[in-house]
Amino acid sequence: MKKLLGLFTLSLFAFALIGCGGETTTQSTTASTTASTTASTTASTTETQGFEIALVTDVGNIDDKSFNEGSWNGVVQFAEANGKTYAYYRPTEDSNAARIEAIEAAINNGAKIVVCPGFMFETAIHTVQSQYPNVHFLLLDGVPHPGDFTNFETTDNTHNVLYQEEQAGFLAGYAAVMDGHRELGFVGGMDVPAVIRFGFGFVQGAEYAAEELGLSAGAVNIKYHYAGVFWPDPDLETKMDLWYAMGTEIVFACGGALYVSVVAAAERADGLVIGVDVDQKAESDLIITSAMKGLTVSVADALAAFYANEMAWPASMAGQTAVLGAENDGIGLPTNTEAWRFDSFTVAQYNTIFDKLADGTIVVNPAIDANPTVTLVTVNYGA
Repeated sequence: MKKLLGLFTLSLFAFALIGCGGETTTQSTTASTTASTTASTTASTTETQGFEIALVTDVGNIDDKSFNEGSWNGVVQFAEANGKTYAYYRPTEDSNAARIEAIEAAINNGAKIVVCPGFMFETAIHTVQSQYPNVHFLLLDGVPHPGDFTNFETTDNTHNVLYQEEQAGFLAGYAAVMDGHRELGFVGGMDVPAVIRFGFGFVQGAEYAAEELGLSAGAVNIKYHYAGVFWPDPDLETKMDLWYAMGTEIVFACGGALYVSVVAAAERADGLVIGVDVDQKAESDLIITSAMKGLTVSVADALAAFYANEMAWPASMAGQTAVLGAENDGIGLPTNTEAWRFDSFTVAQYNTIFDKLADGTIVVNPAIDANPTVTLVTVNYGA
């Protein structure tokens, strides 16, 4: 995503692989038929029979302007370009049982491949991948395990995609400080690995920029908080009101639709926001950039590889985990004119720092078991 314009030229064959509703609607197009359904014990209806590509959402929906939507767009992009039928399913509640039920509803309705966006599916995929060996699964942001984090296992009918969130967070923190901001905030949905990597990368990026600019110790301050939710929340909005009132200039809102609460507070305080996962510029003029993952393209490319191999994962992907970062354009900030809302930080400066991530000149620590080491930036964890 060096010059992220919403277009990617990734190929998963080139990635280094390692061993991490509402109402039912139906719409017909010349390329495909699409349907959505709320998963339940009665979800196996004729409205989605025969739909071979399925996406099951996590706690959000396909219009969350974040992780689910970015993943769903990859399904739509591939299916409509290749004349495939596709549908999405939304679990009835936030539980492994409901996620499994939704996956089974998709399979019963003819799904040959099921896309599952988010770490919340790790345990569900661990269960269904062996129960349905003739169905294929694409798990984003996770690696299957039984729930105890001790027996990670990916069968040949599953392919996982992880993203180097620490690099995307690094770019966001670096850009914020280089653009002149000194009072920063990070709000994560929950303290899960992907969110922690975003946050710790944000801290490291701010530190790197402070060093480059020759700032003194304590010149940059970061308030750091996990909200416990991935959706709008009144308590979070109140906290953001307080942060902005106390001088916070810009907040990295990292967690699905919780950005809505951060933006609401920013609007009252004339503050700024950094989005996450996808380019969220359309949601508010106050979102000056977004720390993005290549969700849409990585899903579309994985589906392309699956179909090119006669509807099975190629050997290089079967039971394997792809890790996408700057090296293979898997993360980045959007650089199109509409999304670039910095005052002084330039695209040329961004390209320079991105290249250093891509070629390994800069290595962002991905560890999540200890707070990043900083000497110039002051971080108030749990603010």
